[in-house]
This record gives sequence, C-alpha cells and structure tokens, in this order.
Amino acid sequence: MSYSAAIEGISKSRQADAEAYDAIFLKYYEMLCVNAYFYLKDAEEARELVQDFFVELFEKKRYADLEGDIKGYLYQSVKNRCLNRLRKMENDKKRLEQLKLEAMYAQRSGERAQTEGVYNRLHEAFGQLSMQRKEALTLVYVQDKRYQEAAEKMGISVNSLKTHLKLGLKKLRQTLTNYRKI
Repeated sequence: MSYSAAIEGISKSRQADAEAYDAIFLKYYEMLCVNAYFYLKDAEEARELVQDFFVELFEKKRYADLEGDIKGYLYQSVKNRCLNRLRKMENDKKRLEQLKLEAMYAQRSGERAQTEGVYNRLHEAFGQLSMQRKEALTLVYVQDKRYQEAAEKMGISVNSLKTHLKLGLKKLRQTLTNYRKI
C-alpha cells in the first residue's frame, strides 16, 4: 500500500467517524437534554452536562465501539452523570453549610473571648477606683438611683456625686481605650 493510499484511508476513516458521531449527536442530543433536565431541574445545567458527555464521547471515540441500540447506553450514561452531579452538589452544599457553621462558631468564640477580655479589664479597672467612685457608679448605673438619692445615701452633695461619677467614668474609659490599643 502506498503512502498516499494510507493517508486517504485514514482520512476516510476520520470522515466516517465524524459522520457517525454527528449522526448520534443530532439524533439524541435533545432527548438527552430533556432526560438530564428531569434530574437536574435546570435547563442550562442539563445542556452543559449533555454537551460535556458528547465531548467526552467524541474525544475517547466511544461512539465507534457502540453497536446495536445505543439509546440505552446514552440514557444510562447521562442519568449516571446527573446523579453524580446531584451528589456532588449535595456534598458541596453540606460542606458550605458546615463552613458557615464553623465560621459562625469561630466568630462567636472570638467575640466571646473579646467580651470576656473587656469585662475582665473593666472589672480590674473598677477595682482600682476609690471606694467613693465605686459606690457612686454602682448606685447610679447599676442600681439606677437618681443623683439626689445616691448623694443622700453616700452622705455627699449632688455636685460631689457628679464629680465622682465623672472621674470614675473617665478612668474606666481610659482603661478600655488603652486595652483596645493592645
């Protein structure tokens, strides 16, 4: 056999392969898309899946090995791909939910740790205040006493109470501001 005859034979073989592939594609593409849509419930996803199937079928030349009624093979192949895609989507969804839960837990843990740190620092700063400033802050902000009531209970004037409150709050703010800078 001459070189040109061999090339002509390969060329005819390729042309016959392409024609066989085209015939299969044209005959079954739409029906396979409908079948894939039945499982995926998304027309674009169904078309993409069937197109990917036909690309693989062509690249691996599986169409050349098919004999007899290939309809069952095509439908089963597409069905399996759909089920695999649905399984993957479900697993991806579960992973995403798990990541969201983990992120939310980490955020809450971080917030809790930060809140505990602020609370501890505030408690420490409160402990460093003088007795009168602690009492003034407790009466007004914890026990919700009016200035007049708190001043009478402490045995001081309202202006002195306001001074103790002002200086006590200033010290607490200063301590928390310094804590945030750390």
